[in-house]
Amino acid sequence: MNVSIILAHPNPESFNHAIAQAAASQLQKNGYSVIFHDLYAERFDPILPAEEIPTQVAVPEQLKAHCMEISSADGIVIVHPNWWGQPPAILKGWVDRVLRPGVAYKFLEGDKGEGIPIGLLKARTAIVFNTANTGSRRERDMFGDPLQLIWKNCIFDLCGVRTFHREMFTIMITSTMEQRKGWLNRVDSVLDEHFPCR
Repeated sequence: MNVSIILAHPNPESFNHAIAQAAASQLQKNGYSVIFHDLYAERFDPILPAEEIPTQVAVPEQLKAHCMEISSADGIVIVHPNWWGQPPAILKGWVDRVLRPGVAYKFLEGDKGEGIPIGLLKARTAIVFNTANTGSRRERDMFGDPLQLIWKNCIFDLCGVRTFHREMFTIMITSTMEQRKGWLNRVDSVLDEHFPCR
């Protein structure tokens, strides 16, 4: 079984990178094959050109590889910071270009996109780890926890992924090394729960 890890943070020294590396290590320890993408390191182009929107078009090789990998993944792990209640633009562009019709979802024949899409992703579990400088309670009470709505309702539910878990580590800017060690242990625990030893 293989799990796709998608990391979106521009600083290689960031805690997001530490989370993604810990996730990859734990998954491999549990017997899973890991496909790891650092979108910034790969210079993934987030811009969706108009000619790429139709479903029956040839796409660039890099994009084709991403589409094939995500459609065959048994699990998905996303790691990113909370920027303005959203993923970084590079990750939003990855969603726009990779989780495309015919890869991640489809509409019934003759539907023309007016009805409820049918999810196509093979993965049964998706996990999102994100960091933030807003406390959990304020994120929920003041802003309605937009990342939860985006990832669970708007993306993974629509694409057919039935089990979703999101873990937010906050407040990063004032966190201690001890807290960060505890958070990395939490990453291991979440992965052990959802992707146990094979």
